[in-house]
Amino acid sequence: IMTGIIVPAISVIYKPSRNSICYKRRTIEISKLDAEFRVLFCVHTPRNVPTMINLLEDSNPTKNSPICVYVLHLVELSGRTSAMLIVHNTAKQDAPALNRTEAQSDHIIKAFENYEQHASFVSVQPLTAISPYSTMHEDICNLALDKRVSLIIVPFHKQQTVDGGMEATNMAYRSINQNVLANAPCSVGILVDKGLSGSNRLAGNQVSHHVAVLFFGGPDDREALCYGWRMVEHHGISLTVMRFVQSDQVQVEPLRQQHGGIDLDEPRVLTMQIDTDIQKQHHEKLIHEFRMRCGDDDAVDYVEKVVSNGEDTVAAIRTMDDIHDLFIVGRGQGVISPLTAGLTDWSECPETGAIGDMLASSDFAATTSVLVVQQYVGDGSQYEGLETPYGEESTPLPPGHKMFTSEH
Repeated sequence: IMTGIIVPAISVIYKPSRNSICYKRRTIEISKLDAEFRVLFCVHTPRNVPTMINLLEDSNPTKNSPICVYVLHLVELSGRTSAMLIVHNTAKQDAPALNRTEAQSDHIIKAFENYEQHASFVSVQPLTAISPYSTMHEDICNLALDKRVSLIIVPFHKQQTVDGGMEATNMAYRSINQNVLANAPCSVGILVDKGLSGSNRLAGNQVSHHVAVLFFGGPDDREALCYGWRMVEHHGISLTVMRFVQSDQVQVEPLRQQHGGIDLDEPRVLTMQIDTDIQKQHHEKLIHEFRMRCGDDDAVDYVEKVVSNGEDTVAAIRTMDDIHDLFIVGRGQGVISPLTAGLTDWSECPETGAIGDMLASSDFAATTSVLVVQQYVGDGSQYEGLETPYGEESTPLPPGHKMFTSEH
């Protein structure tokens, strides 16, 4: 009798799915420019830190839009029975490192802590996740959900060599990135580090960078544009938005001809048409608003490049590779465009998309870092009328995990 009463009662009261719809600002596009911006930086080694700090500075933390950064040091589990998520307390004095992992964590924590002390409107919370590579994406995604972040940034699995080439550091990193892209509760950025240094600085030791956003259309490109938009008011940032437009000579044929006389009354075809039209309306509206607000800014350039095919697209991008320090591009997931036709055939890393893979390759710009952005796409209806503010309510850790507080 007790079982018959308690089990249905618990199933009604406890609904784990509520945790996945507890906040709205899962993308940069939805996040307001006058609200707190939450980001999760994932770090494998101290080598990832300088570029991430410069990217954080470029993201333009302000009084109206402070940035809350969660820095997660990812460590492979070895010799332990259970995974751990360590929350570091930066207010306490440093304890001597007992092993290489702790020494790396100390180095990473101190670097971000030093930046936090010298920067304004930035708060940093360092953590360490110790777990198997096969389940490490669960730590990342659960933490992102728990902290209500809008963007997860993970480092690319390749790093630049002395001669300018790109070599894989650990193929497990690639699997982690792919799993994060597939399971993240918010937008995701893959950072290809080619030396986003702070060598170019303005007066007052402020970093200066030339940033380019490549826009083809689609949710991922809108997310890339919105991230670039955040940087506009930064005094050290020069932003170029290059929008690629299909030439009149290569207009897509009517859908009836393209599909061999298929009936337009078929629901699936009509759905495809409606979805495409809605996406066009979204990015046209975003582009129009961006130009209206930033058109008079001397530090912002908006360029429309008319191209016919993938070859023209590559040629247009190559004219920019020696000018800019950072490219921000959309992954282009689910978007098929004649402007990138043929590029996917040579793609080595589909997780970065056709354009991102080209920019990350060894034969492209040797000194231009790349941020490939994938926008979180979910059922928009689950957010309707939901006004849950950012909070510190916690979601359970994955099974087998323990929570520790460090003495850092």
